[in-house]
Amino acid sequence: MKRVVVGLSGGVDSSVTAHLLIEQGYEVIGLFMKNWHDDSVTISNECPWLEDSNDAMIVAEKLGIPFQVVDLSEQYKERIVDYMFDEYSKGRTPNPDVLCNREIKFDVFMDIALQLGADYVATGHYCRKGSAIIDGKPVYKLLAGKDNNKDQSYFLCQLSQEQLTKALFPIGELTKPEVREIAKKADLITAEKKDSQGLCFIGKVRLPEFLQQKLQPKEGEIVTIPIDFEKYTVSTPKFENKEAELNYFSTKFSYQKEDGKVVGKHQGAHYFTKGQRKGLNVGGTKEALYVIETDVEENIIYTGEGKNHSGLYRNVLFVSNEEIHWIREDLALVSRETMEVEARIRYRQQLEKAVLYKVESGLYVEFENKQSAIQEGQFVAWYKNEELLGSGVIS
Repeated sequence: MKRVVVGLSGGVDSSVTAHLLIEQGYEVIGLFMKNWHDDSVTISNECPWLEDSNDAMIVAEKLGIPFQVVDLSEQYKERIVDYMFDEYSKGRTPNPDVLCNREIKFDVFMDIALQLGADYVATGHYCRKGSAIIDGKPVYKLLAGKDNNKDQSYFLCQLSQEQLTKALFPIGELTKPEVREIAKKADLITAEKKDSQGLCFIGKVRLPEFLQQKLQPKEGEIVTIPIDFEKYTVSTPKFENKEAELNYFSTKFSYQKEDGKVVGKHQGAHYFTKGQRKGLNVGGTKEALYVIETDVEENIIYTGEGKNHSGLYRNVLFVSNEEIHWIREDLALVSRETMEVEARIRYRQQLEKAVLYKVESGLYVEFENKQSAIQEGQFVAWYKNEELLGSGVIS
């Protein structure tokens, strides 16, 4: 009998995951990951992880499986929180959920599971796992979840073959309403529980307040760049080759304070991210202002009026060699190779047509349509026919 360790989060998805595995004849163990207990940065005195671990325990009792809480807060602080503060202080925007899966759930947590003699680790992600024999070896595939509204493959875009070998995603074939229905029938207390928001496992924490704990406020100016800024209308030069062209279009616009007008003050450029419009508190414009660039050196936030402002859009991005990650190592490109894919730069985004171009120093992703708010530090993930092939950190 194969043994599976399920990360029970106290939500409906992981509860149903455990229930389905028992039905499929696995021996199931439930573990709750406690990843945060630094009360200095939770906003309210509600303690979400206690409530969640309690729900997870009740579900485990109902299902008749062993249950235990594992404290991973030290690793979480080192690998996720410190990294996030560091990235934000550099004016980049990290994705804590992607990192949490790569560094915590499928690394630290997986090690604990394997020490408990597990054959597999299962999570309540809406994605599927496939496999094929290629050159005589099994190769695992990460496929999009059946529920288009809930596909979470993007969050797992940094997993490796080794991690996928041991991973199970039992609810990937289901839709959210079906999952809730199963939970109701099985009489699980999480059946109607709302989906959790906020940082992966930190609980009810809003990001700006969280960042303010460690990154000191520093007053600076908000500058608005006009829609007809000269750099937006420069005619495109002639290029010697495709790489020169990609390099040109992947380079972001740079601004000086003189390029626009000062319209307000902010409390620190490192709290803001490209494409953001909340929290600027500048009135008197026809359309909402959007952050088009942050300069953490000079502590200036550059904004543009309206969500169609040219400063928000680019169609090429670059990933350096160190940051390229192929789930399908057998498909990795070598220099000068190209691949037609569909890609996204954030979780809820529709897949968009793109071409990958491998060059000596890294990989260009050229989108057919311009993309809004391409932000350094975030992950771009590329797919072919529902399969996530690889990903990288936007540089």
